[in-house]
Amino acid sequence: MKILGIETSCDECSAAVVENGRTILSNEVATQIELHRPYDGVVPEIASRLHTEWISSVVQRSLDQAGVSLDEIDGIAVTNRPGLVGSLLVGLNFAKSLAYARNIPFVGVDHIRAHLYAPHLEQEIAYPFLGLLVSGGHTVISRVTGFDEIEVLGTTIDDAIGEAFDKVAKHYNMGFPGGVIVDRLSQKGDMHTYNFPDPSLHKGNHEFDVSYSGLKTAVINQSDQFYTGKGEKSLENIAASFQRAAVEILMKRIRKALTFTGLKRVVAGGGVAANSLLRSELKTLEGEVIFPSLKLCTDNGAMIAGIGYQYLQRGDRDAYSLQAFPRVQAFKRSYPML
Repeated sequence: MKILGIETSCDECSAAVVENGRTILSNEVATQIELHRPYDGVVPEIASRLHTEWISSVVQRSLDQAGVSLDEIDGIAVTNRPGLVGSLLVGLNFAKSLAYARNIPFVGVDHIRAHLYAPHLEQEIAYPFLGLLVSGGHTVISRVTGFDEIEVLGTTIDDAIGEAFDKVAKHYNMGFPGGVIVDRLSQKGDMHTYNFPDPSLHKGNHEFDVSYSGLKTAVINQSDQFYTGKGEKSLENIAASFQRAAVEILMKRIRKALTFTGLKRVVAGGGVAANSLLRSELKTLEGEVIFPSLKLCTDNGAMIAGIGYQYLQRGDRDAYSLQAFPRVQAFKRSYPML
């Protein structure tokens, strides 16, 4: 069963063909990074216009790379949430039109769930596991018992971890994309030059939640207050100290969640799962830790096609009236936020 996956939730225009939910036959990604770099962030209007210009050729290249025609495609999966609504609509409407014209079943996919599915494209992973989704828009710690059975233990109460990386990088003119630049600068810095603070969250309902707005504010507006006197006040040292604090905030909650659930396996996904320090720290945990390869951490069509296969095989189908939604689909939550 060959599934065509289409992903246009933000600034990556991607299409892929995946067979039986596991075998990647193609994964074409057209990135817009250079066109957004002058603005130090993704400009929604530019993103949606570029998707409109690129989507047809990207899909065709994915089919060519896979060595299949549309007649050999058994289903179409497309991201319909969350993301920039203009960008989402380009991919969604293209998928609808293709499905209608060729009479191919199609299904909409939440790309947050798809990120947690991405590692399954490269190896067999048994359920349950502790799922860690870390990206520019989302930070989620969850108990995962099936490909779409996700129980949230903790999430961000304000900024996502990737968003904090981007905003710190923008403030200090480090460059874009922020997460990659901060990670690169950190390799040359001393992570103990600044002792940036952990968030102070209420106990109880926020036990597994994270917060990054306070850390972001400290790094941007109050860095001198947290200077230890060790090393220079350089961009490299700011980046390294900030990255250490950001990762440690997350690691504390992950360790607590593992103890609480008794799970022995952690599966990470999302763009920030490519961060070198986070990967290194996760590897120190007891039990099994699984990451997707770097090419599957960021938004891509293969993860959409992979999880789309699971839905279509189950018999799920969406109508042509399916809409795009900028916000994430509701998850079950063990501890509701106050």
